[in-house]
Amino acid sequence: MGVKLSDIVPREAVEEIELKDLRGRVIAIDCFNMLYQFITIIRGPDGRPLSDRRGRVTSHLNGLFFRTLNYLAEGMLPVYVFDGRPPELKRRTVERRTAVRAEAMEEYKRALETGDLEAMRKYSVRAASLEEYMVEGSIRLLEVMGVPYVLAPSEGEAQTAHMTRKGDAWASASQDYDSLLFGSPRLVKNLSIVGRRKLPGRREYVEVVPEVIHLERILNKLSIRREDLIEMSILIGNDYCDGVKGIGPKRAYALIREHGRVENVLHALGIELECDLEAVREAFTSPNVTENYKLGWRDVDEEGVVDLLCEEHDFSEDRVRKALEEYAARIRSSRQERRLDEWF
Repeated sequence: MGVKLSDIVPREAVEEIELKDLRGRVIAIDCFNMLYQFITIIRGPDGRPLSDRRGRVTSHLNGLFFRTLNYLAEGMLPVYVFDGRPPELKRRTVERRTAVRAEAMEEYKRALETGDLEAMRKYSVRAASLEEYMVEGSIRLLEVMGVPYVLAPSEGEAQTAHMTRKGDAWASASQDYDSLLFGSPRLVKNLSIVGRRKLPGRREYVEVVPEVIHLERILNKLSIRREDLIEMSILIGNDYCDGVKGIGPKRAYALIREHGRVENVLHALGIELECDLEAVREAFTSPNVTENYKLGWRDVDEEGVVDLLCEEHDFSEDRVRKALEEYAARIRSSRQERRLDEWF
């Protein structure tokens, strides 16, 4: 879910960019978040994801392969961070998501029986889940592509924020704002959905571009601290606490500015909140992260990629080899341009 902060993020804190602006930058990507994007977006007209002859979903591999090639060709240095064991505080959220997916799957089956394509697509997206074999396949793909990855002990976004705060990465990347609560100085959004996208539930399209959101600019413009942002997230609702019904980002901002802490807000409103406030705060300020990672990028193992995608998962070999050839040509062209720039 992620905490909903978009309504109060000031325009001054958001910088629209192009992928080429990330050349030479290490970007720590919340991989689970990105894989979910691929699984929900890359689907057929009936809502079914891409799959191989054995029925294994391959939408995530499709997105990961082509997007990562593009990142590398543009000179960006991606490192993918995989979630570990979710904290106990998140158990209710995980259970609720599981129940929502199960209900959506039942609705999808009913739509399938009636042939309702629109409903089939809607409910299949809601029922999407990331299985263990998908994670394992993604890791294998990154290995043959020469791209580093990190196995977080717990929350992936906490790990990306930690790496960014340390200076091992320039920014975190996710569609959620949580890495800002974990203290990431910069958050890159829209890396996985760049291009023309259909608005959910509507027959309209928008052009999506990458954005960099700067934490310090948010705090300065709103005259708050990161700790205040965490307090606001508790009122709004985050992965560790359901929040207060009826309180959105703008009201949460006003209440925390007036009262300072959640306890004071609850007292002023005469309500109670069923969550361990100190534990929630600590989950953001002292998350479980690891130093056990090494960052290094190697040349793409083209035959390894072909074996994995084409031999094991039935990708079109012509399409995969064409993508690899185009990538290699872009890399050669980029190197020649850099040599010319150095010469002059």
